[in-house]
Amino acid sequence: MSGPNGDLGVPAEAGAEGEEDGFGEAEYAAINSMLDQINSCLDHLEEKNDHLHARLQELLESNRQTRLEFQQQLGEASSDATH
Repeated sequence: MSGPNGDLGVPAEAGAEGEEDGFGEAEYAAINSMLDQINSCLDHLEEKNDHLHARLQELLESNRQTRLEFQQQLGEASSDATH
């Protein structure tokens, strides 16, 4: 049966006896450490996402510029062919 937070093997009444909330300092320290690691991973992913977004914006602008130049060259070539 799962506990109140979905933890397997922890009955819902575990906090009724012993420590008042069922967690000691070691458990809180472990949870805090895991949350810090998750936070660091999320920060790293956010930095990578921001970097990728900036690179994609640069690529998009470069492609726009190349397309405009190509269209200008096609326009010049077609106007030269008609004269």
